[in-house]
Amino acid sequence: MSRRWTETDIPDQTGRTVLITGANSGLGLRSAEVLAGRGARVLLACRSPERGAAALARVAAVAAGEKPELVRLDLADLASVRAAAAAVRELTGDALDVLMNNAGVMATAHNHTTDGFELQFGTNHLGHGALTWLLMPALRGAPAARVVTLSSITAYGARIRLDDPNGEHRRYNAGAAYGQSKLANQVFGIELDRRLRAAGSSVLSVLAHPGYSATGLVANMAESYRNPLLRGMIGTIGRFGGAVVAQRLEPGALPQLYAATAEDVEGGDYLGPNRLFQTRGTPAKVRTLATARDLRTGSGLWELTARLTDVTPDPS
Repeated sequence: MSRRWTETDIPDQTGRTVLITGANSGLGLRSAEVLAGRGARVLLACRSPERGAAALARVAAVAAGEKPELVRLDLADLASVRAAAAAVRELTGDALDVLMNNAGVMATAHNHTTDGFELQFGTNHLGHGALTWLLMPALRGAPAARVVTLSSITAYGARIRLDDPNGEHRRYNAGAAYGQSKLANQVFGIELDRRLRAAGSSVLSVLAHPGYSATGLVANMAESYRNPLLRGMIGTIGRFGGAVVAQRLEPGALPQLYAATAEDVEGGDYLGPNRLFQTRGTPAKVRTLATARDLRTGSGLWELTARLTDVTPDPS
């Protein structure tokens, strides 16, 4: 890996089709613009039609190959996840080169998905887990497909409660719930890699995290709180951190772009920034957490995800 790997190192993406969840803003939109600029056909999976349309126009303006397309997806609604997967399989003719599980909500006020799951666990993990399984036929239809799942440095110190993933039997803590969801992303990505290898599949499951980057998640988090004083305080802290402490969006997106395109990436790799405790820098292969590599935890989350989503795991 080049020590100073940048967007200019991304090989030509002509002929590749990429689906990016949460592509209407932040890391997802940046990744969509970069990949479309390198020739990829980009499918923008977005919850809001209005924000999705605005993002589509931005990506179309820089696209060097096929025009980008919009896919309606609400990860907090499993019916929407199923509909989006069906639409993507039809749009791609069951040949999808990259699924970038990028979307997420962070440290939100206590809320639930359409299906009754705690919002962060349901959106960040269950929605992406179901989408990944449902799109596996399309990923197998591409010659060297990749699933890129975003975790976070907040997974460090987090705990997965397989016996109570939705926090029904404990007091809600927004930060702990977010950490659990991002640790679940990491556990799921490693377990997916393990099962893909066992099945002899050419599909790669790869992980990435952006360090501490100005992604816009804090602003969205603030809007989830009804109390105007709390909302204002969170927004102010988020703006200060984004302007003074966090690295810019462009370097923040590099780990997931590397995971999606670099030739030396292998299944199970975890890409993150290489400086200041992985908070900033250029992409490097970093170590997954011991919990993410634990066989019992991986198998337990895999089975729990299947039970809660009612989606058949693939590989089975």
